[in-house]
Amino acid sequence: MAESILAASGVAEPRREAMSLVMLATERDRTFLYAHPEYALTPAEATTFDSLVKRRAGREPLQYISGVQEFYGLEFEVTPDVLIPRPETEMLVERAIEILRPYDRAQICDVGTGSGCIAISILHELPRVRALGLDMSRKAVSVARRNAAKHNVSDRFELVESELFDSLGSEKFDMIVSNPPYVPARDIRDLQAEVRDFEPQDAFTDRSDGLSILGRIVKQTPQFLTGQGYLLLEIGFDQSEKVVEMFNASQWYPPELFPDLQGIPRLVSARLI
Repeated sequence: MAESILAASGVAEPRREAMSLVMLATERDRTFLYAHPEYALTPAEATTFDSLVKRRAGREPLQYISGVQEFYGLEFEVTPDVLIPRPETEMLVERAIEILRPYDRAQICDVGTGSGCIAISILHELPRVRALGLDMSRKAVSVARRNAAKHNVSDRFELVESELFDSLGSEKFDMIVSNPPYVPARDIRDLQAEVRDFEPQDAFTDRSDGLSILGRIVKQTPQFLTGQGYLLLEIGFDQSEKVVEMFNASQWYPPELFPDLQGIPRLVSARLI
């Protein structure tokens, strides 16, 4: 029944989603439910399950219903105040760790930190790194702060409410990372309902051509980087050429592009001269 309701609502993989909702309603894991097919929901569980199905049928993301999302092997709290972490963003984390691992110590800045998943994943892997997370949303900063505490990196992760770099002074970083809002306004209507209607639009679109915030970050970053510091940016599927053109050849070594699993350039890695 639940599977049919979800399918009729356009939810992808309705059987898997229905099972996930059963797990939430019963607070049982998948192994238990498969091992006990005869298990009958209690009246309280059935009521909870029906409520969860209605929410998911309304296309509310499962991650917001459950309140969690896995990213880079860690579990992060997510709320409608933050973007849901995506697997492709793990590329940025992997590249950052590869660059920073040889450092005795390093300071990084995560611009638009959201849930904090990028910075926290890096800090979790590299205990000699410290990070500053910036986000214009006070509620997002609160979510990131809770995630930092959950993963025991609060002592190395400072969080500041800021529109891009506006709250910074003369700080310098070895690396700046960002998954900025890069979806063009013209593409919003074509997004999945889960994204378009539930995720915070300021976290995924600049309400313009998708390049305005990317351009501001590229332009402003040099004043906040140490000599030969790095900038890592996640970008949209058709933006690589235009983003590479933003880097001033007199300030930057030629940027590197890294493709996602579909072969689409998804990550720009650039080093200051």
